Amino acid sequence: MAGSDFQRVRRLGRYLGRDRRRLTLTLVLLIPVAFAGAIQPLLVGQAIAVLRRVSGAANESVIPLFQGLESTIAIRLIILILLCSVLVRLALQGIQSFNIQAVGQRLTARIRKDLFAHAMSLSLRFHDRMPVGKLLTRLTSDVDALGEVFGSGAVGVLGDLVSLLVIAVSMLLIEWRLGLLLLVIQVPVTLVIVWLQSRYRKANYRVREELSQLNADFQENLQGLEVVQMFRRESVNGDRFQRTGLAYRNAVNGTIFYDSSISAFLEWVALGAVAVVLALGGWMVTAGAMGLGTLTTFILYSQRLFDPLRQMAERFTQIQGGLTAVERIGELLEEPLEILDLGASIGSKPLQKVTSPELGEVIFEGVDFAYRQDEPILSDLSFRIAPGEHVALVGPTGSGKTTVIRLLCRLYEPQRGRILLDGQDVRTLPLQELRRQLGVVLQDTFLFSGTVADNLRLDRQLEDQKLREVCRDLGLDPLLSRLPEGLETELRERGGNLSSGERQLLAVARVAIRNPTVLVMDEATAFMDPSTEATLQRDLDRLLNRRTAVVIAHRLATVEAADRILVLRRGCLIEQGTHLQLRAKGGLYAELADLQERGLAKL
Repeated sequence: MAGSDFQRVRRLGRYLGRDRRRLTLTLVLLIPVAFAGAIQPLLVGQAIAVLRRVSGAANESVIPLFQGLESTIAIRLIILILLCSVLVRLALQGIQSFNIQAVGQRLTARIRKDLFAHAMSLSLRFHDRMPVGKLLTRLTSDVDALGEVFGSGAVGVLGDLVSLLVIAVSMLLIEWRLGLLLLVIQVPVTLVIVWLQSRYRKANYRVREELSQLNADFQENLQGLEVVQMFRRESVNGDRFQRTGLAYRNAVNGTIFYDSSISAFLEWVALGAVAVVLALGGWMVTAGAMGLGTLTTFILYSQRLFDPLRQMAERFTQIQGGLTAVERIGELLEEPLEILDLGASIGSKPLQKVTSPELGEVIFEGVDFAYRQDEPILSDLSFRIAPGEHVALVGPTGSGKTTVIRLLCRLYEPQRGRILLDGQDVRTLPLQELRRQLGVVLQDTFLFSGTVADNLRLDRQLEDQKLREVCRDLGLDPLLSRLPEGLETELRERGGNLSSGERQLLAVARVAIRNPTVLVMDEATAFMDPSTEATLQRDLDRLLNRRTAVVIAHRLATVEAADRILVLRRGCLIEQGTHLQLRAKGGLYAELADLQERGLAKL
């Protein structure tokens, strides 16, 4: 095992700490299970030896326990001990299997929980480059494979090693020459298996990668199903998905080849070993150097000697798949957190909760940002928004308006410069505190599956009566009356049973419930019909009252109502002022405003 594999397995091994008792019991039971299995061939050989001595064979070796007994009593005793060994082994194996599966399931749940939490903590920069389907594969099938490694795989290998050791010692004690011969055969067999396992490991990694791509393609087509059907892309996307499926099938075929090669190789070696034992043992029996009972014992041992090796090969195949999962899961867990909650560790002073004219100041100081190093989005951006001021961000597509919002909310970190909220660097504020002070309404509203009430509350503990009062104040009664069960109406995935305007209405409402200091809006009424927008406008005015507002505006009416307008182009602030000032200046804003008045462009 490579050093990196060992480190990752050791790191993930901490999840087993809570199941130390179960694991200890499972490991202790390995020894009696191995002895119960190893004694059975010996008892069969002893039964033959006892029967042969009755018929007058002098070279049969009988252990002292059966020497002074009559043949009938000795045979009955052997049968009784054999039955007890079988029952004891089955019972102990049942206990082992239950404990191993229980540990594996608990381990899977803990790792998946931590993986989910870590994935939720990673910045949007990571998720921009990681397809959702690939991430889901790591959270599901990779974690399941890892659970098998720590459960049946690793513990099973230990059990096979103990069985192998007990059988080897038993053979050497009974007839050291044949025992030594069989053990020598194990050396080249083990080397060949190790080589095949290393090839299997590489093939299995490819399988995981292709499965991730398969899931990513499937998830993308399902999310874009409406576009696929409207633009008649079914056949084209079907061909692409078929190519991905073929690549996955070919990768799986590679693992099947190496897995079947290991099984076939061990089967041939086991048959060869039995043939060698029969040839040499038969000659020794004929020469009087060994009894038939001992030969029978060795034939059974030669078969059982390769059973642990065969099972270890199968488990190692399982473990190799698990180590691939360990590698992929380790890569995800080792992904550094770009957005660190430094405020919680340095004890920064939390912002005041109650909004006032003195709160809500936003300052950008020399901010540079790029999603990719060769594509700068913001360049030396500096501006100040006074407490309670309403500012509109205007500019062509790709000018950096949405990026400003993402940086303010610390969804990304700037490469240079700093952002201040009420005089404190947002990087020194606890993330929970920062995002509690910011109320964000995006143009593309996301609703979770669940009830309307759940989507309005989100992280807030709000009683039903209080929630109804807030909804009434925000003018949501007409919307709730149209829903079958009001606040308890179940929403489909992404709010699929609501219109775009209704989803946006709920998005504005859930921000208003939180009473933020700074309100950030990305054209929050873009998808509303005039009637719904008019109903909400009064509540928006009340929501904006005495609050700092940063609005990405596309409508001239929204821009004109702002206290100040910031005009961005290619990530630089090129103009700022009121609507009248910028129209009089005759710059980019005046051009955009003229075009929109003629219906030719958006601001």
